[in-house]
Amino acid sequence: ARAHNQNYIEECSACHFAYPPGLLPARSWKKIMENLGDHFGDNAEVDKTTGNEISRFLSENSADTASYRRSKKLMRSIAESDVPLRITELKYFKHEHDEIPNHVGKNNPRVQSLSNCDACHKEAAKGSFREREINIPGFGRWDD
Repeated sequence: ARAHNQNYIEECSACHFAYPPGLLPARSWKKIMENLGDHFGDNAEVDKTTGNEISRFLSENSADTASYRRSKKLMRSIAESDVPLRITELKYFKHEHDEIPNHVGKNNPRVQSLSNCDACHKEAAKGSFREREINIPGFGRWDD
């Protein structure tokens, strides 16, 4: 579940958390990689060789192929025809975060957005999102 490709980590974490590839299906990663010139309002283009390597890594480790329990749950929450581009829009993600009040999560200046996984999930870089590892800045350990 961990993002373990050095080019992926270097290129993507320069601007945001390097999401574990098992959080989206391959079709989503493909679409994201095809549109790096307008990556959620920013230009995130990389050279062709690096882009191909990152695309291959994301596809090979996507939620479609991952054995990670959470990846399987994510895939069950996505229709086969859907190509989600944001992890935060997934039904499973929303369900897991629905009890977090806005002032604790997305309106918390130390979190800023629910897409900022590693602000609260202290082992997110290792691909772990266990509840016991959640520590929300300014609020402490979260237990629902």
